[in-house]
Amino acid sequence: MTLWALTPQGEASVPLKPTERADRYLKRVREMLSGHVLGSPGGYPVHLTRWTRQSQAGLSEQHLAQLLLIAEEEAVVAVVHSPALTDELARYAWWCMPTIENARLMLMRDVVCRGSMGRTLAEFLVEHLAFLHEDDVGILDTVAVMLHSGVLTEAERVAIWKRGSSRNAYYVPFLELQPDALPLPRPARADHAGVPALAGNAYGDMLRKALSAQGQTFLATAAIILDRPEIQEVVSHTLNALANWCAPLRQQDDAARAAARQALVDAAPHFDADCAALDALAAVDADTVRPIFLKTTAIGSLMRRKIQPVVTPLVDAIGVLRRQP
Repeated sequence: MTLWALTPQGEASVPLKPTERADRYLKRVREMLSGHVLGSPGGYPVHLTRWTRQSQAGLSEQHLAQLLLIAEEEAVVAVVHSPALTDELARYAWWCMPTIENARLMLMRDVVCRGSMGRTLAEFLVEHLAFLHEDDVGILDTVAVMLHSGVLTEAERVAIWKRGSSRNAYYVPFLELQPDALPLPRPARADHAGVPALAGNAYGDMLRKALSAQGQTFLATAAIILDRPEIQEVVSHTLNALANWCAPLRQQDDAARAAARQALVDAAPHFDADCAALDALAAVDADTVRPIFLKTTAIGSLMRRKIQPVVTPLVDAIGVLRRQP
């Protein structure tokens, strides 16, 4: 029964001594705070709860600061969701309510990433990754936010990457956000330097990328994920990462792709199978498995059986691109 505050001199507290039932007494305290700060004698405005998770409050920095003074969790979450959030307000909101969800939301704001709170929030999330256990969606969201923030050290990136050996969901945000800068790259394929340099040829560009150290790392990691995904979100995110990685091919029409492939094969016939493998990878994205997922909520081994017709050709194509000549 204590009311806490953050002041320029540090934390302050006021002991509360109820003169009636605790719930009624605390309601009166909240009404007093709300009336003083917001001019709303009825307490915390209930309608604001509807805006909280929709980022529709449209409040100014001053109004956000007032919300933090009324000692309500929903008010703090409203501030965290607001596009008007500043680094200073993030510090106050974090003092009020230091949760994983709030840390993720605030790190999505560039102003927070560039400010003093960026490292504080990132360090908290790195430390608390272990508490996510088998929450693959939480892992996807948390790692994606940390990579997006740009405040992780290289040692932290490597440590998070290594977690993928026990839970492959950790790998997925790396493929989505940093496909050409993956930690601990594998060796390039031996014939990487032998890809013909044909100006503007999408297959030549893609083969050089696929056979490079980063490309081999990307492909090997995608195969690891697709071999044993646990939930549908991991599959969808991985297929979209593959689609984005194959963008140079996907962005061309059929005629242009056919001409580019023929030119590459004419110059180096032994790369024909690799070009076919790239075509297989470029043909899929999350929409490919959506008809399957719309009919089932399966996860684990049952889900893997249902998506096998989509996944098996992809893993085979990756195997072709990773074979040594």
